Amino acid sequence: MLLTRRVTFFGGKGGVGKTTIAAAAALQEADSGMRTLLVSTDPAHSTSDVFGIRFGDEATSVTSTLDVLELDPEREAERYIATVKDRLAEAVPPRLIAEVERQIDIARFSPGAEEAALFERFARVLEESGAYRKIVFDTAPTGHTLRLLGLPEQMAAWMSGMIQRRRKVGTLGRMWRNVAGAAAPGQAPGAGASDEEDKLLAGLIERRERFIRARSVLTDPGQTSFIFVLTPRRLPVLETIRAVATLRKYDIPIGGIVVNRADDVPSEPDGAPPVIGAGRSSEFSGAVLADLPHWEVPTLAGDVIGLDALRTVARAVSSSTSVGLEGLRR
Repeated sequence: MLLTRRVTFFGGKGGVGKTTIAAAAALQEADSGMRTLLVSTDPAHSTSDVFGIRFGDEATSVTSTLDVLELDPEREAERYIATVKDRLAEAVPPRLIAEVERQIDIARFSPGAEEAALFERFARVLEESGAYRKIVFDTAPTGHTLRLLGLPEQMAAWMSGMIQRRRKVGTLGRMWRNVAGAAAPGQAPGAGASDEEDKLLAGLIERRERFIRARSVLTDPGQTSFIFVLTPRRLPVLETIRAVATLRKYDIPIGGIVVNRADDVPSEPDGAPPVIGAGRSSEFSGAVLADLPHWEVPTLAGDVIGLDALRTVARAVSSSTSVGLEGLRR
């Protein structure tokens, strides 16, 4: 059984079959009676492809116990930018709104903007998913996912700085009002308001707390597990090794790896180290992966599309023995 925690992430290099494995695992849990939510954060929308159903950013019921939704990073960024503009319209003088909105539009295309917006939605999904016994995230290819999961600490620290500056503005505004009177001109909306009255400050605090709560879930081994999917090829293995090290730096618990198409191990040039283990340590497996439980899925005939095909994949995973990496031979 892959889903040993309430929240499970599936990640890996593009093209290794992680969407198929994530969907099969989610369906298996749902079939066992667990109400399950499968969430895709991959802009490729492969979840729709494997189910043969077009999903959107609102949960769609696939079975009586399985709901699926696909989050689009670009759409989430546009939605978040619109929310920021609405909040700032209440917090800056009218004469500055046009310039502020122009700066926000520029920031929309800065590095990390889509990841920040996507994590905001991801955190909301976690908060609003109390009805589900299992939550499965089918993530984007590894690099994108690592940037996404590295955001909580960075964003919480950045927002703490913003909150501190906003409170300073509020303090100065109140001092100015005490000196010049309540009708003093030139203040930004909310500049003299208390913390409870300042809507922009309240929004920043709310967002920071949401990120902190999400971070708490991500790093709790009792709630969360991250499973890597790879194929027995050099590049997916190397990428997984680097990703495992990165997630450990962020204290995100790793539940193991699924080796997809495990029977399709390529021949190596003479003298080259094995792709994975082969019963001995190599620069490509080493202790980083050797200590993790793993499951093997053989190459299956035909494309995996629809519930019956996904259930076949789930059975293949369930029948696999979680053993050390020495189980993979050249």
